[in-house]
Amino acid sequence: MELKYKEPSLETKKIMSRVAVGKTPLEDKDISFKEIAEYKIMDITNHKHCQLVNSGNGAIFIAISSITGHLIIPDQGAWHGFKQIARFLNIPILTVKTNFGLIDLESLEDTLKNLDSNKINGLILTSFAAYTAEQKIKEISKFCHSNGIILIEDASGAICDLKGQLANGKYSDIIVCSTGSPKILNVEDGGFISTNDKSILDDNKILLNSFKTNEITASGIATEIAFVSKNLDDLIKATTYLKNNLNNVIHSDLRGINVIIKDDNPKDLAWNLKNEFKLDSHGMITKCPNYNRLKIKGVAIEIKNLNYSELNKENLDEMIEIITKYQ
Repeated sequence: MELKYKEPSLETKKIMSRVAVGKTPLEDKDISFKEIAEYKIMDITNHKHCQLVNSGNGAIFIAISSITGHLIIPDQGAWHGFKQIARFLNIPILTVKTNFGLIDLESLEDTLKNLDSNKINGLILTSFAAYTAEQKIKEISKFCHSNGIILIEDASGAICDLKGQLANGKYSDIIVCSTGSPKILNVEDGGFISTNDKSILDDNKILLNSFKTNEITASGIATEIAFVSKNLDDLIKATTYLKNNLNNVIHSDLRGINVIIKDDNPKDLAWNLKNEFKLDSHGMITKCPNYNRLKIKGVAIEIKNLNYSELNKENLDEMIEIITKYQ
């Protein structure tokens, strides 16, 4: 099955190309694309401050550097970079047990006795656990704020959530996001960090300068952001359709942007599906166990990697038929 890999919109590519050759389309020479992009991000995250950076990991590095106590991370379904960056910064890590990536308040309660109450503690998570199930951000936020814990949300997979449940600064103290490929706000490069606490950015000016982005990427973000809400909504609907028509799906009743299928022989299933789904020169199959997905035997089908033009019913039905054949 031939499929297209996710790309920025044609309008975004045109704007980025013009900026790349020095033909900026901005009429007002007193404002930059960086400023426009940051203003638009603050509007969608409900945060008062924002900085573009050169990558999602750069944003995560700055966010984690604001933690002086312990950093809580999920035991699965997150991003392994959380752990690597915390270790680089010599920040002690506490791992919270999850329900296949989903954090519950009872498990968080168990971590409190190990926190250093004299320092700033943080919890970092991804909006969608393993990209397959939305975290209960509002409940988690209330718990964190009641216990003096900073909530850091990696919203790379959920920015511009139409329901306002994810990537919302009303709940998360810091939002970080990659705008690289194949993320939701996809300009194939860059990222951002947003917050209401200006001191987090002021105290990390050296890092922000080290991780600064360029006007080409900024012009892409400023343009592509207009399409993201609809794109994400279409992606969630397509993933839901697949979840409802496949067997052995983990978190089948929750919103997500990929499908994780439990299977006793993931190596064979992954091999067969990789041979079936041709996604340009890219892939859309992840074999589990995998910390970034789930620590179970299974396969993650990365619907998030598909170009939005591919999310039609005909393609989805063909995918269901192919996957079911090998289950």
